[in-house]
Amino acid sequence: MLSSTKPPVGAAASRADRGGGAASATTAMMARTKDLELVIRHVLAGLGHGIHAGRERGAGVEFSEYRAYAPGDEWRRVDWKLLARADRYFVREAERDSHVAVWLCLDATASMSEPSREINGIDKLWFARTVLACVAAIAQRQGDAFGLLILTDGKVEFTPASRGPRQLQRVLAALAKAEPLGQLPSAETLRASLHFARAPSMIFAASDFLDWPSPLSEALLRLRNMRHDVRLLTLRTQAEVDASFKSGAAYRDPEQADGLHRMSNADRESYKQQSRAHFDGVAASCRQNNIVHYETRIEQPLSGVLRSWLQLAGARATK
Repeated sequence: MLSSTKPPVGAAASRADRGGGAASATTAMMARTKDLELVIRHVLAGLGHGIHAGRERGAGVEFSEYRAYAPGDEWRRVDWKLLARADRYFVREAERDSHVAVWLCLDATASMSEPSREINGIDKLWFARTVLACVAAIAQRQGDAFGLLILTDGKVEFTPASRGPRQLQRVLAALAKAEPLGQLPSAETLRASLHFARAPSMIFAASDFLDWPSPLSEALLRLRNMRHDVRLLTLRTQAEVDASFKSGAAYRDPEQADGLHRMSNADRESYKQQSRAHFDGVAASCRQNNIVHYETRIEQPLSGVLRSWLQLAGARATK
């Protein structure tokens, strides 16, 4: 953990209420609504990007093959007659199936409560949950199966993958309830949760990645080594990037009980250097393992961030 790069949680905002123009005002308005579906409609309007290449859809698509049932598959696709003969669960797949499930991974640990000091009402968790909700909506529109993992307070909250509008409602409800608590699950807990990734999957993970290496980074690298398509979104605040915290403000690492800390003017340059070195290391590790990685600030327009993240992933897929 790079604890020296963690921001002064709760420090007075140096540029609060300044707004930053129409985009900031729009983001602040979205943060005030409790209706995730309304926010999704606004963000996705005119987006024009999918998660992956399109596929044939509709009636008349012929049966292609059977495969063994995997956690997250829809029960309606199980061939019950074959179960009676073989005493094993098999799923019917058609030509139109993408053979890809979409998994959303939300970091809801305590550090994700870090707020913007430029736009009132938003924090890292709000931004992460909203981006992932938009990805879920795109997956639902494409007819993909999608599921959700929420990492919070040392445990994994799991929503199995499925398709359709009802599944979108389940995922949005789980995202809306997530609160920033505690630390990441242990490596053992995360390893035990990787059963969902037996079939080819795309994993969209949103976190501040202040801990790297960590149990989460190890799990993501393991998934990539299993040939899954892993796509990471690193979230920072503008204050974290330029160390514009109020001088002398007291803060406590929300995930560690190690007392109060203060940042003086003399500490800023060292903080910036260590912070940049840390996130450069995250990016280098992702490049080395062919993981799509996009770093952004939560003050950026959400639709632009989502578009850039998907475009980056799409560019890799076409190479």
